[in-house]
Amino acid sequence: MAQADTVTRILDTAEVLFAERGFAETSLRNITSKAKVNLAAVNYHFGSKKALIQAVFARYLDPFTERFHAALDELEAQYAGRVIPLEVLLETMAKTVLDVPAERNSLKVFMRLLGLAYSQAQGHLRRYIQEHYGSVFSRFSDLVRQATPDLPEAERFWRLHFVLGTVIFTLSGLDALRDIAEKDYGEHVSVRDLIRRLRPVVVSAMNAPLPDAPSDSLPAAV
Repeated sequence: MAQADTVTRILDTAEVLFAERGFAETSLRNITSKAKVNLAAVNYHFGSKKALIQAVFARYLDPFTERFHAALDELEAQYAGRVIPLEVLLETMAKTVLDVPAERNSLKVFMRLLGLAYSQAQGHLRRYIQEHYGSVFSRFSDLVRQATPDLPEAERFWRLHFVLGTVIFTLSGLDALRDIAEKDYGEHVSVRDLIRRLRPVVVSAMNAPLPDAPSDSLPAAV
């Protein structure tokens, strides 16, 4: 088996198992058994499980970062110094997210992996993403800041993560939601239909009124 084929097989298997079971619950032996390679091959090509997890993300995030930078370049040229509307920024990001997984596995796998990056204790992964891909996310955040000048910094941080959580939950459970929509409402929903419906919801969430100040009569946060 050629080295490139071995690496691809390991990565293909790892990303599916990580998405299905989680990072901690998936051992290297699970991956090697499913991929029909030996443990020495994983150690030779990746060196460690952490490095393998990072390589799985790189296959999505490398093309995403390149395309998203290019898309933001086009927007900035189009708006020529004017503020880019929030809905345009969010739609551009959504389109870029949709384009990338077609080259790998499914959008559902990609979204589940992103959800795991947030929900499981993988500090090395967050550091890796920040180091290698932080520039595009910082650029996007700066443009969102310009589009939402009335939002305090901390509130903008929370709202962006609420939006991200909504998108990850919806797209990672896409098959189940489609089944429900078809069975209960007779709707056949494409991914792009779903994004069209999701867009006004997340834009409204970002533009919602600020929460009231905490009341002394309410119990303290846990």
